[in-house]
Order: sequence, then structure tokens, then C-alpha cells
Amino acid sequence: MIKFAALFLFLIASGMANAQPDGKALFLKHCSACHGNEGKGGVGVPLSLPSFINSVSNEYLKRTIRVGRPGRIMPAFPQLSEAQVEAIVDYMRSWSDARVVEYDPAPVSGDEKNGKELFLKRCSQCHGVDGKGGKGTGVTFSRKRDLPIIAPALNNAGFLASASDMMIKNTLLHGREGSPMVSFLKAGLKEKDINDVVAYIRSFQKLEVASTNDESDDAAIIVASPYNLDETVENLKQAIENENFKLIRTDYLDHGLVEEGKNNKKQIVLHFCNFKFLFEALSVDPRVGLFLPCRVTVVEHEGNVQMMTINPMRLSKLFNNDNLNDACKVMTKMYKDILEEASL
Repeated sequence: MIKFAALFLFLIASGMANAQPDGKALFLKHCSACHGNEGKGGVGVPLSLPSFINSVSNEYLKRTIRVGRPGRIMPAFPQLSEAQVEAIVDYMRSWSDARVVEYDPAPVSGDEKNGKELFLKRCSQCHGVDGKGGKGTGVTFSRKRDLPIIAPALNNAGFLASASDMMIKNTLLHGREGSPMVSFLKAGLKEKDINDVVAYIRSFQKLEVASTNDESDDAAIIVASPYNLDETVENLKQAIENENFKLIRTDYLDHGLVEEGKNNKKQIVLHFCNFKFLFEALSVDPRVGLFLPCRVTVVEHEGNVQMMTINPMRLSKLFNNDNLNDACKVMTKMYKDILEEASL
């Protein structure tokens, strides 16, 4: 009986080990927040659009999942196994019965100079003069979209590593029905012109990617105060007003987490806001609401007082949205100025 039970458990364990990943469950967990439960789009582009899913290879989809789109909303998913990535792609294929397009690595030759002129004339209105994509997240509850689909970034390391020349060419030739992307062949361009545009887009790959500032790696901004706790809090209040912020409230850090009267009186948080800045930041990316209104925490430990706040530049990197970087830089400077003034 013991041997039988051991064999039974071994067979169950073996079956679990060999079980195939659930592509639908993985898509719902990792992709649906941006692309919708059925791939019809949202913050991200609509993946189940026939003119898209029927025109891209499995290799393109796999590479996109792996490397994402640096500086855009689409993150990379290096933590997923090969089997999991393949399962997600298989699930996406269930949206269409069309024959799967094969990955074609053949390069396309063309005149980059003429391609640039055509790109600026025909493509830049949607994809940007620098090819870095349409602006915004496409989150309609935050603001209106300029287009029904936010134009993807073509001057992007993730896109250029995923898309073959032939895929780019076929998109230009045939367009994407159901999106603002038209067929440039029908719009009057010759195939040679389209080859030139492809060559120009591929030339983006030669550009160096600017390195990020090392200080953005710090999760928090921490400044020591030469004053006692009460004096530091009062200094912060004055510094906050001097930076044109409105102080909303001052509270104990553990408010709501412990019984009233048992709060740690050596841990205080100040909440403040500049509503104009808040509105502008939310219009860039609604996720900025996760760390706004602003907060500074003051902690006294063994006679030493420290002021600390989050580093917006660290969050900007995590959010993967270049459009948010400028707002986060401004916010980081505001925090540093406030903490510096309070410690003088």
C-alpha cells in the first residue's frame, strides 16, 4: 500500500511538472490590464484586431513580450519562461483562424535620405518627428486620445529588435484596417519609396540610447535634519509653502494602523499638493496618482532626525513612460529643494 501511494504521488507530481502553462490565464494576469481581457485594446494597442494579429509572426510577438518597449508603457517580461511566452502567443492565436505569418529576416534595402523625407511628410504626424511614437497613454478616463490608437514608437530599441524589415514593409504596403494606419501603396507611394521608408526606420537602430542618471536608482530621497523633530516639522511647513504647495494635513505615520492614542509620535508625515501640477501630471499618466499628493515623512530615532520621501525618478523608470520623465524630474527637484530649505 505504501509503495502504491508513493507511486501515485510520483505520477501526480510528474503530471504537474509536465502540465502546459495556461496561456489565457497568463494573458489575463500580465497583459489584460493594458490590452483588455480579449485583446481589444485600452492603454495598449488592440492585439486581437484582425489586421494586426493576422500580419505579425509568432517570433515578433515572442520578442515583444521578452524585450517590451523601453520608455513606453509596454514593459519587458524576462521573468516568464519560454513555455509561458509560447502559451501566451498560442492564446493570442486563438483570436483568429488565419494562417500564421512566417518570420522573414530578409533585409530591405533603400535610400535612407529619401526615406526620411517621406517619413517626415507621411508618418511623423502620428509617430512623431523623431519616430518615438504618439504621445500619451490612451487612458480615456484621464483625457481624450488624439487618435483612436496611440501610434507605436518606431524609434525604439524594443520595436527594432522585434520587427523584421519585411514586417515593417508589409505594414506600410497594406496598412492596418481598423486603425489610423493606412496603406501607403494605396496612398500613392511606390514600392521603392516604401523600401526607402523602411531603410530610414531601420537606421534608428544606429542611434545611441541615452544612459539614465544613476541617482534615479535610489528609491528614496533622505536628508538629515540638524533640528529636533518639532522644529523640523515646522521648517518643512514653511518650505512647502515657499514652493507654492498647499499643506493638506500633518499626521502620524501609523494613523489608522494602530489604536488612537497609541501612535508613534516620533514618526510624522506631511501631506501637501500643488493642484495645477497634480492635474498636469495626471494628464500625462494617471498612474502618477499612486504617489501624489506629495508626502514627506519625518522620523526621529535615537536623537537623530531624518526627512524622507520617495524618489519620483525611480518611479518614472518603473512606469516605463518617457512622457512622465519631465514631470518626475520637476517633482524630484521640488522635493530636494523643500528638504534642503528645511534643513538649513
